[in-house]
Amino acid sequence: MENLRPAISIVIPTHTEQRWASLVRTVACARSQIYTPAEIVVVVDHNPALYRRARRDLQGVTVLENLYAQGVSGNRNTGAFHTHTALIAFMDDDITAEPDWLGSLVAPFADPKVVGTGGGISPAWEGTAPRWMPEEFLWAVGGSYAGMPTEVSPIRNVWSASMVVRREAFVGVGGFRTGFGKLGGQNRPEDTELCIRMSQATSGHWMYVPDAVIRHEVPAVRSTFSFFIRRCYAEGRGKVQMAGLNSKGDSLGAERDYLRSLPKAVVRNIAAASRGAGVAHALKAGSVLAGVAAAGFGGAVETFSTKRGARRPELEASR
Repeated sequence: MENLRPAISIVIPTHTEQRWASLVRTVACARSQIYTPAEIVVVVDHNPALYRRARRDLQGVTVLENLYAQGVSGNRNTGAFHTHTALIAFMDDDITAEPDWLGSLVAPFADPKVVGTGGGISPAWEGTAPRWMPEEFLWAVGGSYAGMPTEVSPIRNVWSASMVVRREAFVGVGGFRTGFGKLGGQNRPEDTELCIRMSQATSGHWMYVPDAVIRHEVPAVRSTFSFFIRRCYAEGRGKVQMAGLNSKGDSLGAERDYLRSLPKAVVRNIAAASRGAGVAHALKAGSVLAGVAAAGFGGAVETFSTKRGARRPELEASR
């Protein structure tokens, strides 16, 4: 029976007291899961005041301090390596989930080739969803985007806001790559990079479970067009950095397939606008073009910076 119902722990990273109310809600969601977790672990990222508050107020929860340098990758690793269960789930500290979320993500592990799973993510806008936001770019605010599978399917990567991993495979690759992830203005895809490494190391695969939906908070400051452009730019830089870390195979194949789908989104929205369906469609078409341009520019900047950095040792040696 143990193999049919593997034990699982939930790890929740956190870093700021500004999200305290959200963290409390997320912990409550973790506790309410029908598939009962063996342990809930909250990891605080170099914030002593928040650590003391969590230790005092989150009863029945293991609270740890990040053992690595500041950043979400080390924060998650601290919690994951503390656990001893066959499966490890990750939730962000600003999400809510229905009670069947965890059980839905565990079900695909009946297949021993599955190394990890992830669920659908629905943006929970603080205000009204921006009219200009294309459904194909909801990833920019941490949401599932148009074009993703609509039923349980293999996928290259999922997101750590809603992720379950097979512990053996996760530990085998050393967990999330510390020093590579989201910190300050950097927005590098540490979860995508992990998924690729785990698949390569085990010859296993990931499964996307769209009905295992979480709601991911999107504050008003992330609903602006300027944030959207900055996020796309950062994604372009981050994906080039990721490709440099994973030289085996085609790390960016999924991105190329995604880019090839975007012209259809532009045409569809322009056609809808021309039929009088509303100016929002014209705005979405423009946003697709702007997002692609920003990501492309970010990728070009990172490529140039990498090549320039690689040439410096040669220049120093020639002096």
